[in-house]
Amino acid sequence: MYHHLFLIRHMAVLLAAVPLLLSTSSIGARAIQHFDCGAEPPSADVMATISQFHDAAKAAQTSSRSGSAAARARAMVKRADRNLVVDTYFHVVSGDSDAGSVTDQMVADQLAVLQTAYGAHQISFNLLATDRTIHNDWSTGNDEPGMKRALRQGSYTALNLYFLSSLQADVLGKCTLPGTVDSGSDLFYADGCLVAAGSLPAGPIPGYNQGFTAVHEAGHWLGLLHTFEGAACDGDGDFILDTAVEATPTDGCPLDPPKKSCPGSPDVDPIHNYMDYSYDACYERFTPDQEDRIYQMWDEFRAGK
Repeated sequence: MYHHLFLIRHMAVLLAAVPLLLSTSSIGARAIQHFDCGAEPPSADVMATISQFHDAAKAAQTSSRSGSAAARARAMVKRADRNLVVDTYFHVVSGDSDAGSVTDQMVADQLAVLQTAYGAHQISFNLLATDRTIHNDWSTGNDEPGMKRALRQGSYTALNLYFLSSLQADVLGKCTLPGTVDSGSDLFYADGCLVAAGSLPAGPIPGYNQGFTAVHEAGHWLGLLHTFEGAACDGDGDFILDTAVEATPTDGCPLDPPKKSCPGSPDVDPIHNYMDYSYDACYERFTPDQEDRIYQMWDEFRAGK
């Protein structure tokens, strides 16, 4: 049975790489050579907090290895009991030439993809509103500050996703990381994620049209770094203990042979992790330690803000 499942997934990955026929009213009608995310690097204070969480996780791991089975069981129960509901706003921004090309079904399917990907980690998204704006500049990512000041809703605990019909520079998405932010400040309004609308489910971007760009970008908003952070085989990488070391971002979904950017590592690269740059059909999971980090970063920077 496992072999059959592997073949099904492998065929899905191959199909994802086949260029799609684009309609005359298509959104983002462009070929993406590989995933590219424009996420800003974390600030020094946020990086210091991430490092502190990482050091604490390493100490806890050492203690757990020498601890009792009962202690490990208590930790598992604590993880299973928590949950997070994120107020969410969708902003669909199109130009005159592609107005209406993002359908209500695409929006609904995008929400379902987010719910499924994060639901395994007791995280859900409470979609409070979806608005639509026609603006030729904003739809390309120009005047991002002006667009966000006009459209952003909710507090610092609210995820604002901006689906742009013609996001430029071959970037599929970009997002802010959490940090220490004053309500009403420029950083407050900058908070949120830009996503190429062509990456929504049934969108026209080959390889990246199953809705997982939004999953990846929301991961940044919740406090996660790329799995290939640091682009090296030594050091702390993404500061997550249970993601394999990775020196280069993944292109496509290299299964045979598997991608291994760090030959000295016992593990292959985490190409199925949502925080890599793989094809949508290749994505499968966050790790338990990534889940822990999301809750830590939420409590530190967003809860009650």
